[in-house]
Parts: sequence; C-alpha cells; structure tokens
Amino acid sequence: MLQTCRAFGTARIGIQLAHAGRKASVHVPWQGGRPLGQAEGAWEAVAPSALPFAAEWPVPRPLDGAAMSRIKGAFVAAAERAARLGVDVAEIHCAHGYLLHEFLSPIANQRTDHYGGGLDNRMRYPLEVAAAVREVWPAERPLGLRVSTTDWLDGGFTIDEAVVFAAALRVIGVDYVCASSGGIVPESAGPPEPGYQVPLARRIRDEAGMPVRAVGLIAHPNQADSVIRDGSADMVALARAFLDDPRWVWHAAEALGVTIAYPPQYQRCRPGVWPGAPLARGEWQATDERVRLRSA
Repeated sequence: MLQTCRAFGTARIGIQLAHAGRKASVHVPWQGGRPLGQAEGAWEAVAPSALPFAAEWPVPRPLDGAAMSRIKGAFVAAAERAARLGVDVAEIHCAHGYLLHEFLSPIANQRTDHYGGGLDNRMRYPLEVAAAVREVWPAERPLGLRVSTTDWLDGGFTIDEAVVFAAALRVIGVDYVCASSGGIVPESAGPPEPGYQVPLARRIRDEAGMPVRAVGLIAHPNQADSVIRDGSADMVALARAFLDDPRWVWHAAEALGVTIAYPPQYQRCRPGVWPGAPLARGEWQATDERVRLRSA
C-alpha cells in the first residue's frame, strides 16, 4: 500500500501508535461507540486504576508491572514494523482518554506506587514508552506524541503539567508534540470555538521549547495559515475538515495563492485549466460572465 501511495504523490506517510486502555472493547463511533456486550465479542479492558470511563462502562483491570512491560514492548514492536515498512513519521497517542493519557491524568490514575500520585510519577510510564520507541525508531525520521494538554476539569491534567511533560519528551528525543485536549471522561471537552486549542499549543511551543502542532476546529485555509504565521504553532493538523473535503490541500493552496503539483490524472481540474473551477467554488456570476464573453 505504501508503494502504491508513493507511485501517485510525494506526501509523507505517518502512523499513529496507540493503546485504548479503559476505552477499549467498544463499538465503532458511527455505531454509537458504546461498550461491547459479551455476546458481541467484548474483551477485558486495562487501565492504570480500576476506574471506568463512565458509570455504565465496565471496570477495567488495573495494570501490574508485567502487563505494563508487555504493552511497552508492543509499542516498540509496532514502531519496528512501521520502520521496516518505510513509514516516514510515527506518532505516539497520549491523548483523548487512551491508556497513556490515563496515566497522566489524576482522574484516571489513582495508583499508590511510583506510577501514581505527583506529576513525576504520573508521567513516568508515558515517558518510558516514548523513550523505548525513540530507541528503535530511525533517528532521521520524526517521532511525535499527541497529548491532551488539559482535561478541562478540576483535579485533572493541566496545561502547566503538559508543559513540564513536553519538556521531558524533548530531552528523550521526541521531535514534536501535537497539542490536543480532553477525552478522559465523557464530559471532558473544551469550548467548541474555532481554534480553541491553539493557545495550548502556543504555551507548549513557548515554554517547553518543543516544536508543536495545533489541532481542533481549524478548517479554513486562512485560519490555518494564521496559526503558523503568528508563531502559535509549527504545524497544523486537520481531521474532520479532510473528511468533509478530501481535496482540502489543493483548495487551500488555491486560496492562499500557491501552486502545487497535481497527479497527472487530475491535471484537467486545475484552476486555470478547468473553466468549471470557479463555478465549483461558488463564483457563479464571474463564471457566467466569462462564458458569455467567450461565446460573443
């Protein structure tokens, strides 16, 4: 598949490495995302502590040292496979209530050993996993980590703690942080405002000295461009904007006045080549006028 993708373009290809923790064993989101029943193939979820994601969810099994070692080894093995396949970028998922985020958050982590309690203990396991992955991931290829920079809840993980965590990641060789937020419990979410997580990214960049990627309700090309231009982040990520418009990059380049390469099969739809491009962008009157003049 990688060879097929590279035959048609020059985009770099990345992979995200994740463990769902206590949010595992569920239906896919578009089928409700609720926990699976026993007759539906449910399996036992694991977590730092025996605390369910929500009241109606099953209680996860708390991880012991042996299980934590196995999971860390699974992260390493996944990174090694991705490296052998030629993946260009790897990103460790430490956000949205998944396992590594669960260790960071006091809401999900109530351990009394040296992996629970203060921040140094709570970030110990995510740092161990990141260091182990960095050791096997090729030095010339970027390794990033997505983190929920705040739980948005009293008593949860905070942006101040995220800055400390990001600085520790930089020391062990992680190349960038993707600054997301929320997800530790169902009510853990930020305000649904455009670019609401950008200030969090900026704090990571400014205070931890770590290259950062901003994400979250960024959808318009000019909006994304301004995040980079004003120094809030080094990169911008989009998710649902791409689901809405798979050609977002092409349209963003057009909006920002940049010429980019199209695959040969798509050359005929380039602006300036296809007369219908302005029409497709909603420029009805201008298109109609050009057609009228051409026909005269």
